[in-house]
Amino acid sequence: MVFNGVTENLAYLSSEYENLIRIIGNDIPGEKKTLIGLTQIRGLGYMFANSILQILKINPDSRIGTLSPEQVSSIEKIIEDPKSANFPTWFLNRQQDVETGDDLHLVTSDIAFNIRNDVEREKGVFSWRGYRHMYGLKVRGQRTRCSGRKGGAVGVAKGGRILPAKGGAGAPAAATDATDTPTDTEATTKDAAAPAKDAAAPAKDAAAPAEKKE
Repeated sequence: MVFNGVTENLAYLSSEYENLIRIIGNDIPGEKKTLIGLTQIRGLGYMFANSILQILKINPDSRIGTLSPEQVSSIEKIIEDPKSANFPTWFLNRQQDVETGDDLHLVTSDIAFNIRNDVEREKGVFSWRGYRHMYGLKVRGQRTRCSGRKGGAVGVAKGGRILPAKGGAGAPAAATDATDTPTDTEATTKDAAAPAKDAAAPAKDAAAPAEKKE
């Protein structure tokens, strides 16, 4: 409350002040301002909370802990049925509900429950939006080429898994390959030594007739 430009914060000392206010299952600290405290309820925005306080003629700058039980109950009634307080249709967050066809305003856990049901219904009828939900892609026409990426990197080669050795489970596969298969240098030396033996064989045959002549 404001008197002659001086802010009175003596509401904490009054007997009507409560440290915790419960509105539609939400615990709101009493030291918060009424306007800010109502916005902590999921589904109530700044403008929606301000409209409620204007209809009930409650000071938005007052502490929410100073609200009387009658004011709390009146706030809950408006939140549960905004049309009773002549709220316009465009102010509500669920217009033309699929099941009932009514204009509703969802708060707290009802929001997540209805969103989950909507997604499952889209998947069940195999609509395009349902397919997009199945594959975790954007649903409302956003770009997916350069933004909205998620998951692992694309085009990065990952190392393969090393198989255990034939002799023992603990020996690495690389050691068995090194012992069983000859290296490139060993193969080349063996190939080079093979023609030398073939070239020495004719020399012995040529020397044999000379010994017989003597």
